[in-house]
Amino acid sequence: MPELWFSIASYIAMAGWVILVAGIVLKRPMLRDAAAGRFLPLALSVGYTVLILAFWWESEGGFDSLANVQQLFTSPWVALAGWVHFLAYDLFIGALMARRIMEANRSRLLLVPILPLCFLFGPIGFVIAQGILLTSREK
Repeated sequence: MPELWFSIASYIAMAGWVILVAGIVLKRPMLRDAAAGRFLPLALSVGYTVLILAFWWESEGGFDSLANVQQLFTSPWVALAGWVHFLAYDLFIGALMARRIMEANRSRLLLVPILPLCFLFGPIGFVIAQGILLTSREK
């Protein structure tokens, strides 16, 4: 059953990234900000909340050591919650970065490398976006 919910959450996130790109390409802030930047991350966050409330108490481990974090994620349901956490936050941050870069009047082409990096390696995309935003303020 966790595999089914993994697939559902992953498809929702992928739809969010497609909507985000469509909003950027079509210059539709409503798609970029409301759908990809708010509604879909919120839906994923609700799913995360349900998973944590239902399964957190059944798992062993914790956050006080790396070994305990590893143990925590041996539960399929808690691992799924962790995955949904990543999906929700990466999409939210991707949409936020896109909005800020576009509000700074930077080229939409700059988002071409940033969004895949944010999707696959969240903090790397965030670092690059911050560098672009910092250089746009200096001008």
